[in-house]
Amino acid sequence: MSKKWKTRTNLVHGGSRRSQYNEVSEAIFLTQGFVYETAEQAEERFANAGPDEFIYARYGNPTVAMFENRMAVLEGAEDAFATASGMAAVSGALMSFLNAGDHVVAARALFGSCIYVLEDVLTRYGVDVTFVDGTDLNQWESATRKGANAVFFETIANPTLEVTDIPSVSKIAHRAGARVFVDNVFATPVFSNAIRQGADVVIYSATKHIDGQGRALGGVILGKEDFIRKTVEPYMKHTGGAMSPFTAWIMLKGLETIDLRVRAQAAGAYALADAVYGHEKLHRSIYPGHFRHPQYDLAMNTIGSGGTVVSIDVKGEKEGAFRFLNALNIVLISNNLGDAKSIATHPATTTHQRLSDRQKSILGITPGLVRLSIGLEDPDDLIEDVVQALEVA
Repeated sequence: MSKKWKTRTNLVHGGSRRSQYNEVSEAIFLTQGFVYETAEQAEERFANAGPDEFIYARYGNPTVAMFENRMAVLEGAEDAFATASGMAAVSGALMSFLNAGDHVVAARALFGSCIYVLEDVLTRYGVDVTFVDGTDLNQWESATRKGANAVFFETIANPTLEVTDIPSVSKIAHRAGARVFVDNVFATPVFSNAIRQGADVVIYSATKHIDGQGRALGGVILGKEDFIRKTVEPYMKHTGGAMSPFTAWIMLKGLETIDLRVRAQAAGAYALADAVYGHEKLHRSIYPGHFRHPQYDLAMNTIGSGGTVVSIDVKGEKEGAFRFLNALNIVLISNNLGDAKSIATHPATTTHQRLSDRQKSILGITPGLVRLSIGLEDPDDLIEDVVQALEVA
């Protein structure tokens, strides 16, 4: 593999392994185990398996290894471990690293399941968790000054699209001796600069843009080789959160087109955000890649894009939002994102429904908030669909 290759070339060829048949498309090794020629070879492999020696699919697999290697090349990471879902990646990265008595400082604006892992699961096992306003560097400084082992945040928060200053928060965390864990789903691997800007561990739900076509669940944890192989891998392979070979093959196929897809989706997101800005049926529209967004400069400097998601706050509260959703013709009502099909989500009643009204209010998840994941349809058609639905709202 040439280090001089550019991103789109690596997305097609990075990490490739061919069998003795020299196939063009990546091979799917649908096997749970592997055969040893001798008992001595089995003993040696269990004691010291090399990168091209496999034991059991939960421990590693040639197809999964291709996906991990390609993701590491794309992200600029030393290594990667592929997981069964995005939340397996989030929980596995944190649980494998933290111990009872450790302290995590996390941004308050997070996906509902991430909040559950931090607030309910980690605290159950004796980890202290402090939530801060992810956009307030003074709060990060104050919370980590008291001692922190890890910080956790989403580069672009779900669903209010707040942007966290990766370089500044990473510097604050490292001064406190904390490791920086970043959920980078909304920034996407295409626009990611997280590791170069100071993140130690980057996490993706591969279910989103990496697959990009609504076919399979998956996740991946990226970071230093020592952390991936000595901390993450033992935990994941013994607790069972590894990715299946067939899923890895789907993700490899998704990576071949992710750069083309995501750039087209981000362009569509900007066009929609610009078209509905200041619409009379909206309290506000949110897209950090739009020049009118208060964090536009930060988004451009750290990510280089506003991503593929636009959020709008529809007047009329929940009833107005539901009228809007039910009037959509092209955009689907669902709860995924990063798909080739545009998807609308009402976070207050779905992805974040378990939060109290007070928590929703603090996070800015209003009854009228709708998250729009922009797909690959013609932007003019999407704008027309959204605008006509707003008229109904």
